[in-house]
Amino acid sequence: MDSGRGVDSSVDSGTDVLVVSVGATTGWRAAARELAGAFTRAGARVITVDTGPTREVRTFMGTDLVQARAARRAAAHAIEELSPGAVVYCSITAALLWPRPGAVWLDAIAAENRPGRHGVWQRVIERRRLADAPLLLTMAPDALASLGGRRHAETVIVPVAVQSSGEHPAVRDLDVLAYAGDPVKRQLDYLLASWERARRPGETLTVTGIKAPGSEIPGVRFLGRLSPQEFRGVLRRSRVFVTAPRREDFGITALEALADGCLLVTTPSRGAYPALGLARELDDRLVSDDLVAALRTALDDPVAGYAERAAQLVAPFSRRAVANTLSEHVLPRLLPGWST
Repeated sequence: MDSGRGVDSSVDSGTDVLVVSVGATTGWRAAARELAGAFTRAGARVITVDTGPTREVRTFMGTDLVQARAARRAAAHAIEELSPGAVVYCSITAALLWPRPGAVWLDAIAAENRPGRHGVWQRVIERRRLADAPLLLTMAPDALASLGGRRHAETVIVPVAVQSSGEHPAVRDLDVLAYAGDPVKRQLDYLLASWERARRPGETLTVTGIKAPGSEIPGVRFLGRLSPQEFRGVLRRSRVFVTAPRREDFGITALEALADGCLLVTTPSRGAYPALGLARELDDRLVSDDLVAALRTALDDPVAGYAERAAQLVAPFSRRAVANTLSEHVLPRLLPGWST
């Protein structure tokens, strides 16, 4: 917990912001850490709580219920102990059964990613939360597009903070990198089949986030699960980052790839996916359902100055930029008496 610029002492409870996260996925754990860090850099005193691992169930409805209950327990205990000035729930799932209204930081909503029977109860409660929250923090501008004209709280765009992880090497010794933590969502089979057709002798696709299969695949190397620092180190060594998600709500790995100077090859996936627009602006030849052609273009005919232009385009996602947004547009709305 850090102190700094902040809240009028008349409303100072010791904790300015409580961040509540479902800790079931690596992505949301990392995102929650970044958000807490951004609030701290903005001058707020922050405590983060998460659910920790939750038990696995067979359906999306059951999974969301288990995670929402765990988030409610974690939040209720922390609220009673800390009496925070404001609560921020990381994801709509974390907010579904909230014990106290709070801002909701989200990349997607159940109306979009829980269609049909998968979101029967979630979509109903979600509409109430989106209307009753004091503020909605959306990771991308169109995160609420599927709501149509339904009423919702005021919104502020607050992406996950992404920036370069270190100095870029003069020579990158890895050809193509992919992340496949969820091989079905990431369409790993399609990606591997495309690489089999695209690769030339001596070229290698490096895959992270998943263990190697039983049999060896020519031209493919599996690194397994890496820490965030290890993954960024591999990114800095890679010429190309390739991804083919069925749907991408935010896509932090694609933004990290751009921040670390990789050429981004991607399918035009559905979802908010802010890196998709950046990839098109940088070189639209690399955005295609034909990964074979896009990969060969990236390897054989990269546009000059790609990394430098990418660094400029991801600047609005930097830690400083996100902290400024929180200080100027979020904390004054959540904490009476807040001054920058």
